[in-house]
Amino acid sequence: MTQRAQQGPGRRSLLGAAVLGTATLAAAGTAAGPAYAAERGRGGQGTGHGSYRDLPVPTVIGHRGASGYRPEHTLGSYQLALDMGAHIVEQDLVPTRDGHLVCRHENDITGTTDVADHPEFASRRTTKVIDGVSLTGWFTEDFTLAELKTLRATERIPGNRQRNTVYDGRWEVPTFEEVLRWAEREGRRRGAPVWLYVETKHPSYFRKLGLGLEEPLARLLRRHDRHRANSPLLLQSFEPGSMRRLAKLVATPRVVLLSGPTERPWDFVESGDPRTVADLVTPAGLKWIASFAQGIGPTLDLVIPKDAAGRLTEPTTLVADAHAKGLVLHPYTLRNENTFLPADFRRGTDPNAYGDVFGAFQAYFATGIDGIFSDNPDTALLAAADFRTR
Repeated sequence: MTQRAQQGPGRRSLLGAAVLGTATLAAAGTAAGPAYAAERGRGGQGTGHGSYRDLPVPTVIGHRGASGYRPEHTLGSYQLALDMGAHIVEQDLVPTRDGHLVCRHENDITGTTDVADHPEFASRRTTKVIDGVSLTGWFTEDFTLAELKTLRATERIPGNRQRNTVYDGRWEVPTFEEVLRWAEREGRRRGAPVWLYVETKHPSYFRKLGLGLEEPLARLLRRHDRHRANSPLLLQSFEPGSMRRLAKLVATPRVVLLSGPTERPWDFVESGDPRTVADLVTPAGLKWIASFAQGIGPTLDLVIPKDAAGRLTEPTTLVADAHAKGLVLHPYTLRNENTFLPADFRRGTDPNAYGDVFGAFQAYFATGIDGIFSDNPDTALLAAADFRTR
């Protein structure tokens, strides 16, 4: 499962409205919506651990935190997402050379840290093939945690999100254990558990290096009491095999991420499994996923495809088909900027300006999805409140 943030007084007002929007969403309860959603509870984070099915619908997931406003996968980004009211905050996990799990979208840290400014690490720059793609840069598995902690996080797409660069260097790369401790502190302070959404990145690649992700992740989940079926945490991966492996280690709910229809999960490529994503979104494929997972995280294009001009067409049957197998759907990722929106919701000529993101949210929510990943949790919360109260 990106661009310039709008800040200043206008965004402060939006943040305040988002908090009100969250309250409105909770009050909406079982207001009109898809029949599947109506069967679910509305307890949310205030009812103890509960189930992922008790979260508000549509569920707003802070994609890499509030990455529309802060450099992604930093404690600053996670904190802002939580303060805005995101129902779940996402982390992506990769390992260090000495086996610690850290939060980065990719193991290639060239564009998300200041590693290039550290002459002591110049010799670590290298070229690797990861899941069939050749990449040149610096990679977490070549650093110890102590070395990685000398770096600072930077904005991944400064050309799009120029205002985020003011925060470059402010935060270090967090370990997942640090995030778990942060979530525990915030949960105690707020009197409600902080939900996390945790992705294993490139698990087959790392297992070949002797840095398997699932076992250390399971140990951390058990240590922090997030290994149960009702724990406030969801696991996710683009490799179904990673979720199957974790299903044997912990009871924490699991989600299979799905990319473009012609693509194959990398563990399928390595094992010779010929199935593509198109095969996995058929009723038979969804039934197979439901045998070891509780949900799917499809790209938004699998929910509503786009035409050659980039405009939305008619929704597919994926939502109904997945719900028929008992799976929740949390598609990714809706962002505010024109360049990331369907063509019919872009406004003006500046690709970095905000488009009609509220219109886009309504189009996707109308399909009956259970939640959505967004770089802008405040916007998503307002859109969700609008949808639930219309």
